Amino acid sequence: MDSSENDGGVQKDDGGDEQCVGEVVVEGVEEEVYQIDEEKLENVVSLLQNSSDGSLESSLDDMGLTLHQDFVIKVFETTPIVSGDNLMRFFKWAWNEKSFKVTAPVVESLVVAICSSGLRKKEIYSLWDLVKDIGEKENGVINVGILNELIISCSKLGKGKAALEVFDKFEVFQCVPDSDTYYFTIEALCRRSAFDWACSVCQKMLDAKILPDGEKVGSILAWLCKGKKAKEAHAVYVAAIEERKYPPMSSVNFLVAKLCQENETVQLALEMLNDIPGERRKHAIKPFLAVVRALCRIKDVDAAKQLILKMIADGPPPGNAVFNFVITAYSKVGEMGQAVEMMKLLESRGLKPDVYTYAVIASGYSNGGEMEEARKILEEAKKKHVKLSPVLYHTLIRGYCKIEQFDEALKLLTEMKDYGVRSGFDEYDKLIQSLCLKALDWETAEKLQEEMKENGLYLKGITRALIKAVKEMEKEVVEAESISAVA
Repeated sequence: MDSSENDGGVQKDDGGDEQCVGEVVVEGVEEEVYQIDEEKLENVVSLLQNSSDGSLESSLDDMGLTLHQDFVIKVFETTPIVSGDNLMRFFKWAWNEKSFKVTAPVVESLVVAICSSGLRKKEIYSLWDLVKDIGEKENGVINVGILNELIISCSKLGKGKAALEVFDKFEVFQCVPDSDTYYFTIEALCRRSAFDWACSVCQKMLDAKILPDGEKVGSILAWLCKGKKAKEAHAVYVAAIEERKYPPMSSVNFLVAKLCQENETVQLALEMLNDIPGERRKHAIKPFLAVVRALCRIKDVDAAKQLILKMIADGPPPGNAVFNFVITAYSKVGEMGQAVEMMKLLESRGLKPDVYTYAVIASGYSNGGEMEEARKILEEAKKKHVKLSPVLYHTLIRGYCKIEQFDEALKLLTEMKDYGVRSGFDEYDKLIQSLCLKALDWETAEKLQEEMKENGLYLKGITRALIKAVKEMEKEVVEAESISAVA
């Protein structure tokens, strides 16, 4: 055995004093370990549970307690059915005892006990007043955990302004906000629709470069978007991506959709698509579809086309809906070559142009007076689809009426029946009005009116009056010519 070791774990120092190995000893004296008096603890807890009048403090005085931090903390931890008001009264009584020193663990245990025992607005407000009082009189006692518990409670109670008040006291109490501080303060403010204040807290969070995890970032994005603060949400998103705290895809989709709603933020949505990683990208059709649609709405169709080409190269694979947005946009501005090119690209991907695709291209040709090309599109649609849309026929009928080729328009009306497409009010109304106003052919107009009745359709009064007026006008002309001939 080593000569430095003795029985009982005792060794001598150079001065001859004995010290115990393995126990805390200062200058040869063993430190006294505090033991909680279970009987006194039980008595205090019982008093706090049953006292509801003004005798609590005097009853505590009569107990002759010698207060210790561990005892006070134990009281707070073992009083689940004690009112928050009595817990605060007990703390204030202990605080007034000169022998008791208030510490951060004591205050934290008090705050946790009250905040976790069923939230009551009055108790939380009283607790906050007490914490402010402690912070003003006791240096270094209030910490981040205490203030965060209060912010969380205010958020749960829907008291955004109170949560902001707690947040604003961090600097006063020399505490540095952590990620939970920012997150729960923003949550509390957004719950009360105080989105301007929430954005102010967000900016402080970004300046401090202290962001919560990706899930919580996703929640912040969703809250701000619901409050029409998509641009501010995008700033949070950018900071999160830089710190590799990736929000859930559902939050990214929501943010992209909201950015796409405003013309000036569509470009931000487009840039966000580059951040979607490869595996996620394959299934991220929603945000890509939203951006393509928005680009077409703001008439940046070439950018939408380039995005489709990028989707073909890197994913997600574009479907009919994505192509149709671009085809429609090109058709509306009369760039029919580009529209047809996109339809051919669609087909080269193994997709089948739907009836809507043919209808918008035919509409583009029809609006430009290119009825031969429009008719070719109709014929191609007949080959690919058994059942066609009334919209496709209406587009061509309108186009033929515009260039006064009424015979062609009438043929299409007849053809609709042959292909099982039910003629609607719009086709008849447009054709009848054109026959009356341009061709003065009231007889054909009347036949179409009768045909409408057989199909259960009825003309508006103004169109019926138009047929009658043209008919009477022709009669007057004939009568005038007869009188002139006799004369």
